[in-house]
Amino acid sequence: MNSLLKRQIDKKLKNGLDDIAPFINAVNDSYNNFEDQISMLQRAMKISSDELFLANQKLRDEAKGLKEINKNLQNVLNSMNLENNNIDNDDHLNSADYVKQQSDEIIRINKQREELLKNLEKQNQALNQYAHVVSHDLKAPLRSIDTLINWFKEDNAAILDDNNNKSLDLVLSNVEKMDLLIKGILDYSAIDKLEVKDRTIDLNILIHKIIRTITIPNHIEIILKNKMPKIVGNDITLKQLFQNLIQNAIKYNDKEMGFVEIGSKENDNEIEFYIKDNGIGIKERYQDKIFNLFSKLENTDQSSGIGLSIVKKIIDIYQGKIWLESQETIGTTFYFTIPKQ
Repeated sequence: MNSLLKRQIDKKLKNGLDDIAPFINAVNDSYNNFEDQISMLQRAMKISSDELFLANQKLRDEAKGLKEINKNLQNVLNSMNLENNNIDNDDHLNSADYVKQQSDEIIRINKQREELLKNLEKQNQALNQYAHVVSHDLKAPLRSIDTLINWFKEDNAAILDDNNNKSLDLVLSNVEKMDLLIKGILDYSAIDKLEVKDRTIDLNILIHKIIRTITIPNHIEIILKNKMPKIVGNDITLKQLFQNLIQNAIKYNDKEMGFVEIGSKENDNEIEFYIKDNGIGIKERYQDKIFNLFSKLENTDQSSGIGLSIVKKIIDIYQGKIWLESQETIGTTFYFTIPKQ
């Protein structure tokens, strides 16, 4: 619990309101439990990220080994001229044995790779389930703190001075910030659990729905550069993808006349989209970390640091790519691709 708040409450109420002790203890316990579980969740996220990094590194190493084996196998095959009558039988048998040996090695590595991918998938599912359960459970103490603080303010309005109210409002602000963080974690962990069948989505309709439902300041103009294509997917993840990027562009626009431009172009096997703004831009040192969980450009209560992580996860589900170009004070453009189906 906020130490300043606790001291002020104790000082103000030490004479005559002994029944407030359970309230203070309840708020304090809620804070402590919440902080413990948030720390545990963040540790779990970090452990999973480390495991995924090592697993991906192992996959890359095995891929290099497989490439080398394939190269050796190709050299053997190229050197084998089966139509040449000058090849004696012993050389032919030795080459055939080597080819069989290399083929068996390829099969073994492929089995190892498949097993590793299965284990990775299980770990990811377990982590998402853990994050969902823990985050859901964390909402209970937050609701308790919010309710108790508001009751306390109403019941003791006559004796609380400005400093007391400021401290209580600080607690409520932190509760709201934590609630936003938990909602982000729940959204992130829920993406893999969606059981929605893919269908053809008209992105023109989808984006216009987003524009009608989100808050757009008067100084921001939304520009659709071209007619958007229809793609195969589900409207929940696609809405979340475009909405997160559009809202992010709006949030970090400091210009008197700001804009968010949305466009697309078709390539051979994929559709490339972009969302461009003339906002504050992203410092170069942050650009490699912007899609990481809990990564924020600034310390603000209105951001959970999860929105762009959700965007990256959705792009991964669609087996696409995402990248950005940005200059400080000039603006940012997010590019992403979705393969054609």
